[in-house]
Amino acid sequence: MLKGHPKGLYVAFFANMGERFGFYTMMAILVLFLQAKFGLAAERAGDIYSWFYFAIYALALLGGILADATRKYTAVIAMGQVIMFIGYAVMVIPGLTLPVTVVGLFTIAIGNGLFKGNLQAVVGQMYDDPKYDKVRDNAFLIFYMGINVGAFFAPFAAMGIRNWWLKTNGFLHDGSLPALCHQYIDGTLQDVGALQELANSVNLSGAVTDLGTFSHAYIEAFSRGYNFAFGIAALAMVISLLAYLIFHKHLPKRGRVPGEKTITLREKPLAIPVALVAGAISAVLISFVKDFKTGMAIGLFVGFVAWIMMIATREEKKRVVSLLLVFFVVIFFWMGFHQNGLTYTFFARDYTVKKVDPFTFMFFTLENILSVIAFIAGIFILIGKNATRNSRIGGALLTLLGGAAAVWFYSQGEAENPIAPEVFQSFNPLFIVSLTFAVMAVFSWLNKKGMEPSTPKKIGIGMIIASLGFVVMVVGSLHLISPHDLQVADASGAIKYNPVPDSSRIMPYWLMSSYLILTFAELFLSPMGLSFVSKVAPTRFQGVMQGGWLLATAVGNKLLFIGSFFWEKIELWQLWLIFVVTCLLSAGFIFSILKRLERATS
Repeated sequence: MLKGHPKGLYVAFFANMGERFGFYTMMAILVLFLQAKFGLAAERAGDIYSWFYFAIYALALLGGILADATRKYTAVIAMGQVIMFIGYAVMVIPGLTLPVTVVGLFTIAIGNGLFKGNLQAVVGQMYDDPKYDKVRDNAFLIFYMGINVGAFFAPFAAMGIRNWWLKTNGFLHDGSLPALCHQYIDGTLQDVGALQELANSVNLSGAVTDLGTFSHAYIEAFSRGYNFAFGIAALAMVISLLAYLIFHKHLPKRGRVPGEKTITLREKPLAIPVALVAGAISAVLISFVKDFKTGMAIGLFVGFVAWIMMIATREEKKRVVSLLLVFFVVIFFWMGFHQNGLTYTFFARDYTVKKVDPFTFMFFTLENILSVIAFIAGIFILIGKNATRNSRIGGALLTLLGGAAAVWFYSQGEAENPIAPEVFQSFNPLFIVSLTFAVMAVFSWLNKKGMEPSTPKKIGIGMIIASLGFVVMVVGSLHLISPHDLQVADASGAIKYNPVPDSSRIMPYWLMSSYLILTFAELFLSPMGLSFVSKVAPTRFQGVMQGGWLLATAVGNKLLFIGSFFWEKIELWQLWLIFVVTCLLSAGFIFSILKRLERATS
């Protein structure tokens, strides 16, 4: 897989894998932690989640400016890893107030801003060497797979440690209980009987006699289990940093070249004031439509566009404009795709059955999935075209052991087996890791035939595929009761929500299928976008333009509120239809400017 690639790709792969393990541990549980710990409504939790996600990517612009100005990319990357560790360490502390929790999240975002975009820029620099340029797209697919190897294990780690802590305190897991416990404590719970029934079912000591004591204890155990999960993320950052520091010598050291033009704040003095004014005007105008926070997010992107256009030379502008057009499109992809940690998580918790049959359960525990992966991987090794005798023997053993383990795990399943909503976060990275080889093989085959789509065309195809992923959710949600139909008013007139009835819970295959299709879309769009940026960005803007890609991602993340805002206001199928339409419109825009984008890469 890594044949024909520089050794530095190994370093970037594993450093990114460790950091992404920590990050996706966080993302698998963040919105659930905020609601369980602080009793936040979906819209408020979604607001914090989207701001954190926005900051994670928006601050990459500052990291890119710093690295491009100093040319010390590897040092800035290491600094980001240290700062991220500090932020995760804060999140480990139990009993934090909401403001302190937000400070911890912002610290993680600052570190990520220094790390993520610059690591991508360094990967691109390795492939500026003409002998590696032809495998640039494949390199970013491999690099992207490193992200998702870490992301695959993260939800299982978070779920496992939370369930362990719950069990240590005498409880089982039920994702709908924290909200009911908060309502009981606040005196706003409409159906105390529902809480009593669920409390009895999760309390390992028997029937609950004091719902008040139970509610406080369950919320405390539930949220502290998540604190321990944040500790796993902190540990992953330590491993990522050590791997990077030990092997970073294999990465390119792009220092200052005499006479080379670099970014300075003194360059075109009017650029910064003009950018600030453009961003401020945009922020104010958007604030009238939505709110100041969203206005500020979009204003930052507009300010970036104004600034980069002011300082780019005439020759650089042709490439910069092509990149900015792609950035505009990916905003809408990430706005939909990153619903996986927000409305998709709500859906997994509230609208997916809580218990499944033994076969379906095979997808929801780590040991089951690994046994199936081993079985399938063994078959591929066994029948591989270039397999040696020893590799075939290894493949046969892997097939035999993986198959035997899978059969044994299946036999241990109960008639009904509980599943947790966090596990759904593992499907996307699992599919990424599984499908990357297949997608690479298809692209390589097409390349040999002279039929491989250009990088911009792959991005457009990815947007069309993404729309199909949301079509699955439209169909699956057609006959489900929507959250707004569950609204009830208490004595004071405040709006509360009844639990989703079991009749509106569906099999997990709907969500799993949507994740599968969106994964195909992601492979066509995200690593291809990174490759496109690394190839098209002018030399002195490599860090900045990778930061710009992430800033566009950040704006898409800020627009995540569209999902949580409409979650409690319209029918579920109408919610998913919004993302179908935005993906198709974005695809149409990409294909309308395709020739211009393709010229930029030539």
